Amino acid sequence: MREIITLQCSECKNRNYTTTKNKKKHADRLETRKFCNTCRKHTAHREVK
Repeated sequence: MREIITLQCSECKNRNYTTTKNKKKHADRLETRKFCNTCRKHTAHREVK
């Protein structure tokens, strides 16, 4: 079953994005590079609770 997760900027700690993932197949935390409007650049966004 897919669950909704929140992605947080690693630099400014702003929670910018939400997405879904299958927690049975991918138990580790998701990390992607996305654009942060607060930092005005592409930064690493990590999954938070």
